[in-house]
Amino acid sequence: MTQASELDRVASIVLRFMRGPLLMLVIVYAIGMAGFVLIPGQDADGNPAHMGFFHALYFMTYTATTTGFGEIPYEFTDAQRMWAIAILYMSVITWIYAIGSIIGLVQNPHFQRSLAQRNFAKSVRRLVEPYVILCGFGDTGSLLARGLSDRFIAGVVIDGDPERIKALKLRDYNVKMPGLCGDPGVPKTLLDAGIRSPLCRAVVTITGDEATNLKVAVMARLLNPAVRVIGRSTEHRHDDDYKTLGVTVVDPFETFADQLCIALQSPTLHTLDSWLVGAHGVSLEQPLHCPSGKWILCGYGRMGGQLYKSLHDFGITVTVIDPALKEGELECGIVGPVTQGNLIRAGVRDAVGVVACTNSDTTNLEVLIAARALNPETFIVIRQNHHENEIAFQAGDADLIMQPSLVTARYMLFDLVSPLVEEMLGYLRDKHVLLHSLYSELRATIGRQRPWLWTLCITAEAAPAVMSMLEAGTELPLGVLLSSPSGREPMLHCVPMCLVRNGEMTVLPSGELCLQSDDELLLCGTRHARRQLDSTLHNIDILEFLFTGEHPKTSYLMDWMRRRLRKGRVAASAHPGMHRDDSDETG
Repeated sequence: MTQASELDRVASIVLRFMRGPLLMLVIVYAIGMAGFVLIPGQDADGNPAHMGFFHALYFMTYTATTTGFGEIPYEFTDAQRMWAIAILYMSVITWIYAIGSIIGLVQNPHFQRSLAQRNFAKSVRRLVEPYVILCGFGDTGSLLARGLSDRFIAGVVIDGDPERIKALKLRDYNVKMPGLCGDPGVPKTLLDAGIRSPLCRAVVTITGDEATNLKVAVMARLLNPAVRVIGRSTEHRHDDDYKTLGVTVVDPFETFADQLCIALQSPTLHTLDSWLVGAHGVSLEQPLHCPSGKWILCGYGRMGGQLYKSLHDFGITVTVIDPALKEGELECGIVGPVTQGNLIRAGVRDAVGVVACTNSDTTNLEVLIAARALNPETFIVIRQNHHENEIAFQAGDADLIMQPSLVTARYMLFDLVSPLVEEMLGYLRDKHVLLHSLYSELRATIGRQRPWLWTLCITAEAAPAVMSMLEAGTELPLGVLLSSPSGREPMLHCVPMCLVRNGEMTVLPSGELCLQSDDELLLCGTRHARRQLDSTLHNIDILEFLFTGEHPKTSYLMDWMRRRLRKGRVAASAHPGMHRDDSDETG
């Protein structure tokens, strides 16, 4: 039904613009053909002859292409040549009019928009894997699309800026990312994006307008009540509306303020969280230590307000510098621009931390330079507003960089890919012994390699080999599942961070724990380890080999190849320099 309406809309625009030119062409061709048929000619013997309709159409057709095959079926008389001259001028003028109309049709914005919508809807219907609808393709949408592509999850992009859609088409993604320039709050646009498709995993609304984000959330909930909706909001005036709609809301400023307080309270948990979301420069080898003492906050906007509240509630003394402050509004506040003099008045020389969180990247970088010159030992947190300024911020000597779009994209990505992460980190806030055990396990297993997070559900679709053994009554320990199928090393470079069974979470489950149907596992490892685990989950022969230690019965050829492979491994162990360890792959 939708496809037919799209085709009708495009066809109606074409007919509306081309009705006059087509009618003119039909009239000119009809008059020209009638004249050639009625005007008598002569055959080779001088006898009277009349041209047929087919020959008349043939003559009109090839002369329209300026080919000129000559006079048919016999040489024309003077009367026929006079008619040919008249009708050729008429047809040329009519064709110029028709071609001009075609060019005008192609350039017409309504036609281009209708054609783009039709092609977009067709591209979405061709998707065969689960996808996420991204409403907005600014800095946050671009970063989120890249993260989804890295995990081979398709995205359907809607943005009102045509330049952003042009930029989307120039990106090199691992999966198909169809895009449409349109209003994501219009129901027809969301239907074209496939919101009612069973493959639609979630709708993410990250436009730059709060009202549009709320509108998209409402429309998505009405069009598909079962679909998950994730939104970005930096204002709290719509909190009740989002709560009523069941929307997962990410506030980058509130999230960062919470992370800064976690860094003050538990540096290990903050480092683990930042490392899992892929923060730049974060390593498990060097945890971030955020000092506790006097802090200076440069800027009291949306981010500054959240940081002030969080730090003040945590018991930190905070001095705020902002030209928009009112006298007496805060306990420790300096009304004025963020200058070197005001930094000295705020006590930067004995402050343990400085936060530059204005909405101007230039001002924030100036604060960084001035604060570092006045107090080289102070801990500096700086806000980066625009992604294109990343090189300048990385060149600075800041201890922590906060980019709202990057914070939002990271947490939305891992909420889509591994929703158990936030639940597990919240569970570990007051369990320091368990936290350090998990931290040490990840550091020993993965080290400096890039972490790869994913959630595994023990179901027939995600783990058919495991379900086959469980249905046969076999008790399958978790350690067997995480063994390396290659035999080069005992275990995969993979850590089971937590297991959820019947709503109860177990952090760092033991390898002796037997799996059950519908178990949810949050795993962190390398990309190579995930590929190896996927082969185990889908191949019953590999899983039985890991469980019993014996290869299943196969043909003579397979036995011969296995013996040859075993000899190769023995030779490799005798010459360590020739041995290649695939576990070094970082993805």
